[in-house]
Amino acid sequence: MDVMPKWADALLIPLISILIAFAISAGVIVAIGEDPVAALNTMVTGALGSSYGWGYTLYYATNFIFTGLAVAVAFHARMFNIGGEGQAMLGGVGVALVCLFIPFPHWILALPVALVGGALFGAAWAAIPAYLQAKRGSHIVITTIMFNFIAGSLLVYLLVEVLKPAGAMDPATAKFPDGTHLPTFQDMFSFGEKPAFRGAPANVTFFLALLSCFAVWLLIWRTRLGYAIRAYGHSEPAALYAGISPTRIIMIAMLISGALSGMMAINSVMGEAERLVLNSVEGAGFIGIAVALMGRSHPFGVLLAALLFGFLYQGGAELSLWTNVPRELIVVIQALVILFTGALDNMVRMPLEKLFLMFRRREPEPATTAPKPAE
Repeated sequence: MDVMPKWADALLIPLISILIAFAISAGVIVAIGEDPVAALNTMVTGALGSSYGWGYTLYYATNFIFTGLAVAVAFHARMFNIGGEGQAMLGGVGVALVCLFIPFPHWILALPVALVGGALFGAAWAAIPAYLQAKRGSHIVITTIMFNFIAGSLLVYLLVEVLKPAGAMDPATAKFPDGTHLPTFQDMFSFGEKPAFRGAPANVTFFLALLSCFAVWLLIWRTRLGYAIRAYGHSEPAALYAGISPTRIIMIAMLISGALSGMMAINSVMGEAERLVLNSVEGAGFIGIAVALMGRSHPFGVLLAALLFGFLYQGGAELSLWTNVPRELIVVIQALVILFTGALDNMVRMPLEKLFLMFRRREPEPATTAPKPAE
């Protein structure tokens, strides 16, 4: 029997961890001579107080949903995919090649092809560490970290030597054709004279991210493959006894994980920049690790955690713009959230478990009747 109910493990522990992180952050803000209440109000107003703020919050959250789902799928197979950053970079290359070299009359035709291109390139980049883990026993954490650096160097080479237009100084590709431009929230939700989401980069990819959450939920909890992935993640010996191939599960889980990371490029490369630039990922691959940890590797939890980190990103930008609080402090807040939801999870969990054990009502023992003596 579980010590705590599932709702406490999924919601209460992350909530308490976030509150502790925010309380410590408030102390840091007081230490530098600022008002924490005013700082929080600035963050909330800047991130959620207007359609412009919501547009940026949802844009960042879209990136984190894809990378968080990527890490979550690997988690279920007992693998720690830290290579989301590099896989998203290579996904951007796939999206750029599709948008630059295939003429599309409309974005509806360009979106699915670019999606496949980004997913294939991301999955291909994840396949190499997966093979090394499955066949050679190389630790997935080490190989995926190293492949992040290789992906960064490869991207620089491609942008400087191969994909950069002749005579251009900026290490970036040419602007994508008009037929590949995705509609933004301003295009979709502006009615009347006053446009909504003016200038915000949020686009149709957000709805694709929501569909990806549902698809991952279906895969992990409603398919035989998902059951095999979870069985292998819980116990490799038991999975082997049941006839589940570890090599197959490792390869498939990492291919799906890499594909999800590569799909992130639809939002940042095709939707926002409309070209491939050097820093299109912006650290979203690493934030995805925190999102998956906080979301307990469940798609709905990943969605909520991605929205939280999107709020922190946009609210932090507004905070550094309108106050004397440095932008780096937002990184400190993010680090504290990661620290308490990940590394120090037991610090919150153990007192709560004791509390639930203390207040749990003992079930009455069934009455036993003495056996009748034999006549």
